[in-house]
Amino acid sequence: MGFSSFHGNSEVIARLRGMLARDRFPHAVILAGAEGSGKYTLAQMLAKAMNCLSPPPGELPDFCGTCKNCVRIAEADDLESRCAAAVEAREALREADKKDTRIFVQTHPDVLIVPPDPPQLMIKVDQVRHVIHEIYFRASEGLRRVYIFTAAAFMKEAANSLLKVLEEPPEYATLFLLAENPGQLLPTIRSRCVTFQLAPLDRGEIERDLAHLHPEWKAAQRELVARLSEGAVGRARSFDLEGYTAARSDALTMLKTAVQGEDHGSLFQATETYRAGAEGREKTDRLLRTLYSLLEDLMFLKANTPELVRNTDIASELKRLASTVDFNWIATASQRVGEVESGMRRNLLRSLSLDAMVAGLEK
Repeated sequence: MGFSSFHGNSEVIARLRGMLARDRFPHAVILAGAEGSGKYTLAQMLAKAMNCLSPPPGELPDFCGTCKNCVRIAEADDLESRCAAAVEAREALREADKKDTRIFVQTHPDVLIVPPDPPQLMIKVDQVRHVIHEIYFRASEGLRRVYIFTAAAFMKEAANSLLKVLEEPPEYATLFLLAENPGQLLPTIRSRCVTFQLAPLDRGEIERDLAHLHPEWKAAQRELVARLSEGAVGRARSFDLEGYTAARSDALTMLKTAVQGEDHGSLFQATETYRAGAEGREKTDRLLRTLYSLLEDLMFLKANTPELVRNTDIASELKRLASTVDFNWIATASQRVGEVESGMRRNLLRSLSLDAMVAGLEK
């Protein structure tokens, strides 16, 4: 328990804890890093450390994880399920109330989590106004008020409203802005925050972590997941290996059919399983991401940089496929995958869109 359970980026953790120890912690912090790099986990840990009632002894601040405040803050550690519950609760409201209700996650009265509001999945002005209304009240059960914005996608009016509180923040409150790309935030917001970048972890480090988490996986499977997670340990830990390999099998079938242009039976058998509905959308999203991954590996092989290939467990298949295509074909294939993505937003028939994509790539 405590900061010792955070995987990697020890220098960043030490700097943050050092500022807490000196009571010099910034009022606004940007935690930057790739998806799954631990931004939200770290923000939650800092919120616990700021409000822990029984901090462990030591030179640097930590949190116990067992006091009343730590336990209540930890109830929001599973952000995905909490957001899903909040959305479900809003859907249960009357139509007249849905329009004015925004999504928040709050399991402790002094820690408020502000996720992107669906369906646009952006931080909206009403969410920021709610923060502004609350932030000037002192903490009721903890030592500091903490606000965690889980994405950098702010609507313009929301971003401008946030500037007001960043210019004159109360001394007892801290705002965390989590961003995969801090450049999404207004320069005026970035200039009022202190930015900490979470670096990707070494692939070997992630493989060792996966060996403890998934002892049933083979070494090749751990290497595959470590490469695909691109240094983000959170992404590696939550990686759906079975779903990915199933999607990759279909993706390979499509690419091989497009290159060989002969038997379409396997293609139709694969694409007919991509149907309408939420489950079908998720499955199609995974397939398209996998297609991008394979096309990128083909590009690496054509560029004579095999060390960058991520799908190493099927390297021989990829090499045979790469020998039959050129850069122009790979670029066209990537464009066609993008067209399928666009078609999904217009609710086009998924199986037909995938068949058309392959037919358009046949040599």
